[in-house]
Amino acid sequence: MTEESHGRPRGRPRKDSGPAPIDDVLAAALHAFATHGYQGVSVRTLNRELGVSHNLLHQRFGSKEAIWYAAVDWGFGRLTEELVRSGQNQPDPVQRLRAFIRSFVAFSARNPDLLRRVVLASSAPQGAAGMHGWAPEVIGAVGAPETTPQGYISVFFAPTNTSREAGRQAAGRIFGARTTDRDEPTTWQTRQAQYDAVCAWGIPNHALLQRVAAIELPVFVANGNSDPMILPRYSYLLAGLLPDARVKIYPDSAHGFLFQHHSEFAADVNAFLAEAVGPQKPTT
Repeated sequence: MTEESHGRPRGRPRKDSGPAPIDDVLAAALHAFATHGYQGVSVRTLNRELGVSHNLLHQRFGSKEAIWYAAVDWGFGRLTEELVRSGQNQPDPVQRLRAFIRSFVAFSARNPDLLRRVVLASSAPQGAAGMHGWAPEVIGAVGAPETTPQGYISVFFAPTNTSREAGRQAAGRIFGARTTDRDEPTTWQTRQAQYDAVCAWGIPNHALLQRVAAIELPVFVANGNSDPMILPRYSYLLAGLLPDARVKIYPDSAHGFLFQHHSEFAADVNAFLAEAVGPQKPTT
């Protein structure tokens, strides 16, 4: 964590400060895991990093896994609290969402241990030419107050037998087969506001493209090879603008590639997140 967010330097608690406050322990543990990765940290090295007695972490948490969960819950709990506060005085949903996004970005900048890697699925950089609105066939398929399963499948899945079969399975879950634990459906007003945001994002502006280079974190860019909403060329453009990016275009798929290739995509994301984030330390 940063000195700004805690009022103290990031790292180990002072040895002469008595029993380490739990916030100090969790902040330093989160920093250690973010710096060295889960496999690169042990309870012994955490004790040394934190400057605390050998028994302290065992007594408080019991295992490295429990320390990791506690540190992550603590860090994201603080983020959640800040996001909730950011929208409390914003009755308008749009302004509340804007406050939410600004708060998230600001918090992430102040607390870099919580955001070390980014996954962008079916994404395009702001200002890219040709993004100012969806293609007519996309609007015809999903641009009405009531979207049909056929319209959904035609946009989110490629025009092949294998992709359309995956689409029918997904549509069966989305359009009624699943009756419990369902999200609230979006309103027509929400969908119109989303399209307005897409159009504004897609206003051609070459100068805005250069801002992407400021994202120095490792980024995994993914898309389907037949996506009609966010064309694959924008994934390559995005990856080319980012200083540290890897890109994967999934075959025989479209905007819903992560539904069709869910197992492969999940494995790719896990592998990306598991990449070494710093020098590895012994785990014994």
